[in-house]
Amino acid sequence: MRFIDVTLRDAHQCLWSTRMTTAMMTPILGTLDRVGYDIINVLGGAVFDVCVRYLHENPWQRVKLLCGRLATPVDALTRGQSLYTFELFPDDIVELNSQVLARLGVKVLTVYDALNDNRNIESSVRSAHVAGMQVNAMMTYTLSPVHTDEYYAERTRELVALKADFISIKDPTGLLTPERGRTLFPVVVRAARGIPLQLHSHCQSGLAPEVYSVAMRAGFEYAHTALEPLGNGASLPATQDIARRARALGLACTLDEGAMAEASGYFDWLCERENKPRGKVAPYDPALYKHQIPGGMISNLRYQLQVMNLEHRLPQIMEEAEHVRQDLGYPIVVSPFAQYIITQAVMNVVQGERYKTIPDEVKKYARGYYGRLAAEPSGEFLERANIKPGELVTERPAEHIEAWVPRLRARLGADASDEDILLSAFYEDTLLVPLKKPAPQYQFRTTPLHELIRYLGERRDLGRARVRFAGTEITLAA
Repeated sequence: MRFIDVTLRDAHQCLWSTRMTTAMMTPILGTLDRVGYDIINVLGGAVFDVCVRYLHENPWQRVKLLCGRLATPVDALTRGQSLYTFELFPDDIVELNSQVLARLGVKVLTVYDALNDNRNIESSVRSAHVAGMQVNAMMTYTLSPVHTDEYYAERTRELVALKADFISIKDPTGLLTPERGRTLFPVVVRAARGIPLQLHSHCQSGLAPEVYSVAMRAGFEYAHTALEPLGNGASLPATQDIARRARALGLACTLDEGAMAEASGYFDWLCERENKPRGKVAPYDPALYKHQIPGGMISNLRYQLQVMNLEHRLPQIMEEAEHVRQDLGYPIVVSPFAQYIITQAVMNVVQGERYKTIPDEVKKYARGYYGRLAAEPSGEFLERANIKPGELVTERPAEHIEAWVPRLRARLGADASDEDILLSAFYEDTLLVPLKKPAPQYQFRTTPLHELIRYLGERRDLGRARVRFAGTEITLAA
């Protein structure tokens, strides 16, 4: 059984609102290498966005630093034609992004489309391979009458045709159950025709660890996990737990227990120092299988309703979200469509009338602007949205977007780097001003903790003394 670490990306995205800084990551990189992961995921849409908007870090510099320091292959995740934001970008921006990631040292590009319209990942797969990266193509899991086992088998066959190097099932809300896994996983294994399969499932329902056991029995070769204490809860299963399960099933597992303990100790200390939450095993919540809203989004919604003195309407809004999703043709409750569903549900409840106001983004979704819908929206919604058959988009979404790179190069000048071009495509200039400050000069002079512990264990006779270790004087107290 092989492991992909998400501690530096999805784990703190779920538990810490994506607020782990580069400086918090750097001291433990050598230990993460010693754990024995096959791949370490360091970048995704929310990480990129939070770096720019809130941490005022240049995400390209983070990727370059981590790729340079880690011996383990590094993975970066993008949202297909939307890359790191909710906007659709032309093919030339997608291709330039692949070139930049590969040049910075990324070895694996993970890509998915929020509608499972694999036309939206074609340019990512093609450009990643041209740039020399492997591709992990994801299918996003959800529950609905149309998202059947055969639906996912057909999506798998499409990814096989695209020549993906890996195929993953991405379960962002933790909706998979062991029972569904026993029917779904064997179907996907057969459809994958030998391409290695990965499972990425969150623990919001509390069932993910057992689902991983079912996947391992079915032939999945890779598990996405997070080190304790950043596993569980809204995050992914703890690496230690899944490693134990793999060994119990008789699978070879070469992860280093000592390195895992050391790295987990560091993140536990980081939780204490930064006053950040630790992941806890979530209790089973049957309501999750109705509204399917990720936990982080519910907490954000509750806060926004408090500001408007509408928190008491939350149960009604959650119930309405279930109805809205059905009316919209069962979109997967993942960004950006999760936000669209919640926004429409809030409007319906607050205005006291269903679809009195429909945001433009919701109308664009229903017209197929973002990609192929899993099912046709309800007649009630289409009537209120006043969408005519002639307004429907049937071609690949990127086909109606003109190239951006020539225009951006002309505006920014000949000295602009590819990284600058991309940042200007994603963000307004005012958001990029803080990124122009000189990058911090990181100095890596720390000694691996395990070496210091071993040294002290051998020198128990020292009592209180000053000793020199790894070029540094240390005061020892008995």
